[in-house]
Amino acid sequence: MHALFGMDCKNAVSGISCSMDYPIQTPHQLSIHLRSLRRARGLSQAAVGEALGVGQTRVARIEGNPTAISVEQLIEILGALGVQLVLRDMGAQRSITHESVAAVARAKKQRTSGDW
Repeated sequence: MHALFGMDCKNAVSGISCSMDYPIQTPHQLSIHLRSLRRARGLSQAAVGEALGVGQTRVARIEGNPTAISVEQLIEILGALGVQLVLRDMGAQRSITHESVAAVARAKKQRTSGDW
């Protein structure tokens, strides 16, 4: 396996197979990626809705505000788009300490007034 332009690629009999990571750190980024993945696959909102058993307007609302769905529903949508949810341990990429976790929690509390 080798990296090619930020993609994980592995040699296959028919050539090189690559998969792209889409880091998501905000709901807005998730919204953008859901819409982009659907469009990249040539799917309409109606087609995705049909695969999920919901209407086109529901898919539009989910793309606009992905925080309004459950994790289970998110996983179903991702599956319909041919992608999966992957949690990557970033501990090796940056130093995770109690202080850094506390700093993230303080920043979150300031942005949301403490409400989840």
